Amino acid sequence: MMRTLLAILLFAIVQTAQAEEVLLDRIVALVNDDVVLQSELEGELASVRQNLEQRDVRMPPADELRAQVLDRLIVQTLQMNVAERRGIRVDSATLDAAVRRVAERNNLSLEGLRDALSGQGMNMSVFRDQLRRDITINRLRQQVMNQRLDVTEQEIQQFIERNRSLDRDYRLSQILISVPEAASADVIETAHREADTVIERLDSGESFARVATAASDARNALEGGDLGWVPASQLPSAAASAIRDLQPGEHTAALRTPAGFQIYRLEDTRGSSEAMVEQSRVRHILIQPNEVVSNEDARLRLSSLRSRIESGGDFADLARANSDDPGSASNGGAIGWVDPANLPDSFGEAINSLDVGETSEIFRTRGGWHIAQVLERRTRDASESIAREEAEQAIRERKREEEIELWLRELRNEAYIERRLGGG
Repeated sequence: MMRTLLAILLFAIVQTAQAEEVLLDRIVALVNDDVVLQSELEGELASVRQNLEQRDVRMPPADELRAQVLDRLIVQTLQMNVAERRGIRVDSATLDAAVRRVAERNNLSLEGLRDALSGQGMNMSVFRDQLRRDITINRLRQQVMNQRLDVTEQEIQQFIERNRSLDRDYRLSQILISVPEAASADVIETAHREADTVIERLDSGESFARVATAASDARNALEGGDLGWVPASQLPSAAASAIRDLQPGEHTAALRTPAGFQIYRLEDTRGSSEAMVEQSRVRHILIQPNEVVSNEDARLRLSSLRSRIESGGDFADLARANSDDPGSASNGGAIGWVDPANLPDSFGEAINSLDVGETSEIFRTRGGWHIAQVLERRTRDASESIAREEAEQAIRERKREEEIELWLRELRNEAYIERRLGGG
């Protein structure tokens, strides 16, 4: 009799546990052929709540926060689906390097990072999965934006002329009330009224971060709308004009943009530093391993050449006779004026450590083995080419924020999405 009761009791416990597991993993959203599970939603909610608490942001109403987090997971799922179709993958070596960088930025060993994650209720496996997802989405966005964004010569010239005097950086937060592309007048008016309601909440003293977390449609809503430091030159003209007149702690009116209605809050300002560049006039000798020359043979050959230079041999003559770099060998190894920051890491580090006239130790890049000399150094203001590069980059960054929002809206509009959140 006791065995029968025990068996019934164990069966009931198992059935209860299975029921709880089914409940935990019920579907809360259908996204095309994919799903978002309750367990994913609860995990993301816990992470968002912890982030808001650490940033001392008062929690928005539970139903608003839950809806925002579900929207984030839906958008992530849509992007991961596109990444899979495009064949975007993150290999183990890249993921391992990313984990090490996270640990280093937090002054932790890998074991220390594992312990820190455990203290936050997360294991290393889950953390690696999240990191892989973030890297994948970043690569996808970069790929998509490279295809969608175009910067013309006219835009670059106009930017340079218009922004010569823009030397301020702004620490900004934003709230976006999105408006669908080709929206009707009624839809636009509804969004405008929603933006006005947001302004009223802000003017009544409600925290910008809290309102952003609850009401913003931007992808950084759950970070309180924080945009970080933004150069004035990267802002849309209307936003730059509105922000220029603000004091820290003030916000703009609702500004109409291609993405909808945007409200910016100015957190802080700072002056941009003068763009001075230290350049080095460099020459080098490259020996490349190949089918005939082994890696060790290449290194030993270059070591011999360095010894000859140190004994008085002419660097330029030895470069002409021995260097495998077709672009510089005929010029005695000269590669001209360079910014070490634009060179491969090991090359730049070797150059930065040299005095003028000094020959480097042997160092390795993907191209092979090198020795290098610095002939001269100079410091000067950014050249016209650098100014053009900065202009193109600023234009791309300015367009990128709006274009990402438009692209994400297109993904949502083209997808089948069914929310099954219920009252939880």
